[in-house]
Amino acid sequence: QQFATEVFKKMKLPQIRDPSLPPLNELPESYHAKIGLIGCGPASISCGTFLARLGYQNIIIIEKELFVGGLSSSEIPQYRLPYDVVSFEIQLMKDLGVKMVLGRELYEHKHYEKNSTFTISKLLNDEHYEALFIGIGLPNAKYSDRIDGPTVDYGYYSSKEFLLAVSLASKPGMCGQIATLPKMYGNVIVLGAGDTAFDCATSALRCGAEKVYVMFRRGFTNMRAVPEEVDLAKEEKCEFIPFMTPNQIFLKNEHISGIEFCKSEQKSNGEWTDDKQQTFRLNVDFIITAFGSYLKHYAPARDGMEPVTFNKSGFPEIDPETMQTNLPNVWVGGDLTGTSYTTVEAVNDGKQAAWHMHRYLQSLHGISIPLEPKLPQFYTPVDNVDISLEVAGLKFENPFGLASATPT
Repeated sequence: QQFATEVFKKMKLPQIRDPSLPPLNELPESYHAKIGLIGCGPASISCGTFLARLGYQNIIIIEKELFVGGLSSSEIPQYRLPYDVVSFEIQLMKDLGVKMVLGRELYEHKHYEKNSTFTISKLLNDEHYEALFIGIGLPNAKYSDRIDGPTVDYGYYSSKEFLLAVSLASKPGMCGQIATLPKMYGNVIVLGAGDTAFDCATSALRCGAEKVYVMFRRGFTNMRAVPEEVDLAKEEKCEFIPFMTPNQIFLKNEHISGIEFCKSEQKSNGEWTDDKQQTFRLNVDFIITAFGSYLKHYAPARDGMEPVTFNKSGFPEIDPETMQTNLPNVWVGGDLTGTSYTTVEAVNDGKQAAWHMHRYLQSLHGISIPLEPKLPQFYTPVDNVDISLEVAGLKFENPFGLASATPT
């Protein structure tokens, strides 16, 4: 699939709807419903693509940033996922008529401004969207209470701050202004052991770090990162130090100078504890935390989602089969669900939601759609080329298959 996509990108082939489906001008009024997709990450791109393939003609993606692609653009380095790959995926979606609005942010009611911010209620009631999909991800970085306080000016980054700065400076076409890579030197410590932590580690080396230490609270068998990420960090000479919990940061001349850890260990009941009698200090010039992300309880985006309800874990309450919230016309996908942790899972959320949004929108016009999804596949103009061949009165739709046919 990746090979085919790369070939299509080089050939500059646009995406088209399934030629066997009814033309857009023959579809009923129900396919003109105004649909909003909030956030332009993998979940929304997937949702928008499948809805457009079905024939919906008024789909609008609303993105708060001035660049597109979500986490795929802002938090995955250029050497792992080039920006032109993300741009191509978005162009394929736009080929089907999906529109985009940049620079509008989901925000709290009391600070609502019509041109730059919006709320779910405003979109539904004032701007007359008939269905909404929320795929904004988790915008807030997690921190450790023990070492929270210093900022970027001190050499202390969250993964979101650091990787965004790296992406803006290294991805051609992502932003409309000149940006520079974060300048690093000496020792850099990355806290965490997920995919993001290793992206931070290998990116820090490219920003000038002489030595990078990846330090984490648990052991090697508990690492959440995929093996490919870990292997890349090993190849680039990153050091791994397990069973370490950050305890205290030291500053000198208003800059990070060191960090103290205490040893962590796992009890027989599986619980992890920190032994503050066993401490370890390391001189360091920069610290990058990669503890994951969440949606703050009082975050403006969360307030802007009212009246969507949230569960005890701080995520929207959804039906895991349909991705539908407590509101019949609002769906959620991607990181914001609290159960999707990868790009593949986010894409699948958008795909699932698209079908159930389709069922809902058609039901408003009295049209019944089966529960079992039947979504259109990917098509390009190449699919309209007739390559059939007739031999001795027999027609072969795909003559290339003859080369591998069993001799008779």
